[in-house]
Amino acid sequence: MNAPVRRLSFLVAGLFAALLVSTTLIQYVFAADLNGRPDNRRTLLATYARERGEILVGQTPIAKSVPTDDEFKFQREYEDADLFAHVTGFYSFYGAVGGLEQSENELLSGSSDKLFYRRISDLFTGRRPQGATVETTLDAAVQKAASDGIGDARGAAVALDPKTGAILALVSHPSFDPNTLAGHDLGKVDANYQSLLKEDDRPLVDRAIAGDLYPPGSVFKVVTAAAALTSGKYTADSELPGGASLDLPLTDTDLPNHGNVPCSPSGRITLKQALVVSCNPAFGEAGMEIGADALREQAAKFGFGDAPTVPMRVTPSSVPADMNEPQLAQASIGQYDVRVTPMQMAMVAAGVANKGVVMQPYLVQSVIGSDLSVIESADPTELSEAVTPEVAATLTDMMVGVVQEGSGTRAQIPGVSVAGKTGTAEHGTGRRAHAWFISFAPADDPKIAVAVVVEDGGTANSETGGGAVAAPIAKAMMEARLSR
Repeated sequence: MNAPVRRLSFLVAGLFAALLVSTTLIQYVFAADLNGRPDNRRTLLATYARERGEILVGQTPIAKSVPTDDEFKFQREYEDADLFAHVTGFYSFYGAVGGLEQSENELLSGSSDKLFYRRISDLFTGRRPQGATVETTLDAAVQKAASDGIGDARGAAVALDPKTGAILALVSHPSFDPNTLAGHDLGKVDANYQSLLKEDDRPLVDRAIAGDLYPPGSVFKVVTAAAALTSGKYTADSELPGGASLDLPLTDTDLPNHGNVPCSPSGRITLKQALVVSCNPAFGEAGMEIGADALREQAAKFGFGDAPTVPMRVTPSSVPADMNEPQLAQASIGQYDVRVTPMQMAMVAAGVANKGVVMQPYLVQSVIGSDLSVIESADPTELSEAVTPEVAATLTDMMVGVVQEGSGTRAQIPGVSVAGKTGTAEHGTGRRAHAWFISFAPADDPKIAVAVVVEDGGTANSETGGGAVAAPIAKAMMEARLSR
């Protein structure tokens, strides 16, 4: 064999060897990854051919799969789509995106290891493979009250059962219609998705648990009050500065009270009354006195810094480190770089309501197989003891005062004792403040804890304060739960 032919034969042998290796890699090594790719059309058709499990609120499906005559076999449909969009997420040729569709995808699709024996049984009996049903903890009436209350504004609302951590409402506005993203016209679905991505209001972002975090404003004073009472340096009757402003060290800038008016004619005010009227100078002084470490530690006990899964991941809330005294005074009233989710502030309210114990929030009550067997069931879990029962009782009394005679009177419910705290959070020069309200009711035997934020105070011509804008929304949510 001459040299050119020999070289050619080596080249051909090398190509065959490369082909053999690449085929082996594709068939065995990379097979699972290739099958799992969201753009793998064969995998997509296989998953659409299986009936996906329902997502329930009570006994009502808010997401279900219905048979079709096209190659996809099943179409995902969403009831009350705008109301529950951020709870469900959506399922399309993009795969499972957001909400429970993504976080519980393996159970809903039937691919979870927890359904292994069910799949084996289906194989031998010839039953059509089917995903599991996910039953949520949501209260439809509370969810609707929150959504109706926020209306066309941007914002979010969360409601919890303080004794268990069950999520009763999870609302983010603006919302979207997941049905427009679950169709079988792939070009139209892609156009709808790209359109939503380009919207300035970012409707795909779940503001209740993620997205850009909010400054909490004065609702954070509940955390500062908890730290002050826990420190042993203060009681509800301890006196603090109550003038129109607080002289801050290290700077020529003072900490003003809202409207630059005194909190008290005498210039002194008790800790309880300071929460009732939301006195900035008093809480700035208390924060500097107890120190940054105590404030951060107290916040951490309420869940700040944690990233819980509900089962969707909640973005951690934060209190800044390395603050000087002026920064600490600002942080103590929920400004400077304190940032929170509405979920976190609902956990603060729920922790106070539950005698100081913060429960792990959860959205899934149970997972049920196609044979009606219970695959998973929620087990309420204690997250932390944020404050002692005695401190929680004092905070409750202070928060009841906010609603009875302070800035939260619009949250009053006839015949029901309501505990709450308003907040008006500044977030930039020339921008309208965010309106906040956290609350729980009944104060002596809480059934619901709520956090509401309305961005920029709501509509352009409305009042911007938490008491005027957010408190009525929280009231409607609490009434919806208590009227059951």
